[in-house]
Amino acid sequence: MFRRRMPAAAALAALLLAGGWLLWRGGSDAPAPAAPAGTVTALLSEDLPTGFALATAPRPFRFPDDHGPHPAFRHEWWYFTGNLKAADGRRFGYQLTFFRFALSPPGAPRRGSRWGADQAYMAHFTVTDVKGNAFRHHERIGREALGMAGAGVRPFRVWIDDWSAEGGTDSLTPIRLCASGEGASVDLVLRSDRPPVPQGEGGLSRKGSDPGNASHYYSVTRLATRGAVGIGGTSYDVEGSSWLDREWGTSALGDEHSGWDWFALHLSDGRDLMYYRLRRRDGVEGRFSSGMLAAPDGSFRTLAAGDASVEVLGHWRSPSSGVRYPARWRLRVPSEGIELSVVPRVADQELRTFVRYWEGAVSADGVSLGRPVEGEGYVELTGYGEAAGR
Repeated sequence: MFRRRMPAAAALAALLLAGGWLLWRGGSDAPAPAAPAGTVTALLSEDLPTGFALATAPRPFRFPDDHGPHPAFRHEWWYFTGNLKAADGRRFGYQLTFFRFALSPPGAPRRGSRWGADQAYMAHFTVTDVKGNAFRHHERIGREALGMAGAGVRPFRVWIDDWSAEGGTDSLTPIRLCASGEGASVDLVLRSDRPPVPQGEGGLSRKGSDPGNASHYYSVTRLATRGAVGIGGTSYDVEGSSWLDREWGTSALGDEHSGWDWFALHLSDGRDLMYYRLRRRDGVEGRFSSGMLAAPDGSFRTLAAGDASVEVLGHWRSPSSGVRYPARWRLRVPSEGIELSVVPRVADQELRTFVRYWEGAVSADGVSLGRPVEGEGYVELTGYGEAAGR
């Protein structure tokens, strides 16, 4: 969302600082960066940069080319999440996300050092072990220099070191995901069951009222997934379903917003539901909240603010950061007969990376079109705890 989805918009904003730090440390001609801001809100309060393209109108998506990078825009991300199951019934969630952030606009003079780069990359990798009630998360930051990080198309590839998402030259999928960190790894192959869904107005997702306060955004909502998850030295053969969000743009979140709650769910009736609730600084839901409901036949309906509602039913306080997050929700889409109770599969799925946020595997149950329904998916929460300066 802005993290996608929006998505980790916070993470993307952080790339500006992280990228500057990397270039400075690498001995290029970039100046030493200022001290990092302490909160997501501060990271998102920057002015709109000049020299980059703006997302101002819907555009047709072209595949597989739009899987690849869009350097005319300041930032973009490839966001994979999924729920997987081993043969013995053990459940896992995973997240593997790559962020690109331009350090200078297209056409700017190139840096002389071979360590210098115009693009910075950041990746987050997590595994949720439901049976073990454990959450492992890792982060990498790299620059587009000396082959350390980058993105390309035909064949599709985005990577930082040996973390990667790789595909072919002429089709959207299959995509292979590989990542590993202390105590966790994934090696997965994703295949598309459904066509991509354009988000917002024909793929233009508005985040605020100012011109260009938007991104180009599509989702591949249901990807059949097979492969292996490693936990603590043990490898599990797994299968399940994943979700891909692709988004690129230049602007930040609208000034009136403090964060968002993002839901992406696979329902047992075959429908896929996404809704992100933008939170205004006064606590009211923002009018640019949005989502979509996709059917098994590939048809979909766009959801505007007011088409869905999110009610918080419980909270969880992080023992590490002290931040209090929502931890149980009632999600409704009245016109579609959907009412769901959504619960985290593990309470502590907080990423304490360059920017802190909560993102994790969830389960759901309730009714859809008058019949019982179950579901699973992912929720992302940003902007919490900032009033306390955390």
